[in-house]
Amino acid sequence: MTLDLAPHYPSSLSYVLKLHRDAAPGRGQICGRLENIASGQSFRFASVDELLTGLARDAAGGDARRAGDPD
Repeated sequence: MTLDLAPHYPSSLSYVLKLHRDAAPGRGQICGRLENIASGQSFRFASVDELLTGLARDAAGGDARRAGDPD
């Protein structure tokens, strides 16, 4: 049996999602801030599209960080 030491949920891909007080997810209005736990970098978003775009961009940067490339 081989033990896989790579975590299933690496901290470089862990986030804190903070919704703004004016967000109304039930009505499709979402805005807030997403912070990467490992890097401390965060970005604000004003829509689901902005959230997903920012998350994808940060996760792609996380791939480079995990590979040892400076970001």
